[in-house]
Amino acid sequence: MRMKASELFDLKGRVALITGASSGLGERFAEVLAANGASVVLVARRADRLKALQDRITKTSGRAIAVEADVLDRNAMTRAFAQAEKAFGTVTILVNSAGIAHATRAVDITPEEWRRILSVDLDAVFFWAQEAAKRMLAAGKKGAIINIASVAGLGVSKGIAAYATAKAGVVQLTKALGLELAFKGVRVNAIAPGWFMTDINREFLSSEAGAALKREIPMGRLGEQGDLDGALLLLASDAGSYMAGTTIVVDGGQIVTLRG
Repeated sequence: MRMKASELFDLKGRVALITGASSGLGERFAEVLAANGASVVLVARRADRLKALQDRITKTSGRAIAVEADVLDRNAMTRAFAQAEKAFGTVTILVNSAGIAHATRAVDITPEEWRRILSVDLDAVFFWAQEAAKRMLAAGKKGAIINIASVAGLGVSKGIAAYATAKAGVVQLTKALGLELAFKGVRVNAIAPGWFMTDINREFLSSEAGAALKREIPMGRLGEQGDLDGALLLLASDAGSYMAGTTIVVDGGQIVTLRG
């Protein structure tokens, strides 16, 4: 039976929880999932921005709730999933989008900064994925977990040792979880974006160094709003039903210029 693209990527009846939803890529992910039929649970620390996003989604007939939570707070994590279940039912799509970056050379990074980067960018990804998977399995639901990695996890550049290490960990974690959970109906995959202008890198990308970096990208530009929509919908929907443990690179060809 042939399916139309609109049916293949349809997310009606799905419940999606997105961390880091108050800005940047996470905000866009939430809007795209809601626009394609999913009920969305918006998770981040900035309650005012979450409320604004919730209002925008509901005004266009979408379904959304906002849950203020720090991804490092395990109690807040369980509360977020509980609120999602109360409002919409079991979370069947998790997007691990929360993250932080740094621009510190390896010899200067402090133990505290190193631990903070690894905690947010790797540890939290595991624990939120673990919680989502446990709940899907307990409810007898199939679902998708999408981790947001980075081309920095596949190749390296100067000044991002902690970030690159964390994102490389996300790539390997995605493989490990994909291996363990695929047979149980929970697909775990990742997206590795190249350079997209967000709050965490705006200052750098607006600098002379950022302009030089852009010139090295084969497509000659930074990632733009919408460039990740296709990869997100592929992994979240039935269109990606035979994908597990893989990382999709969306970077304008940047990875071919990196030396790993």
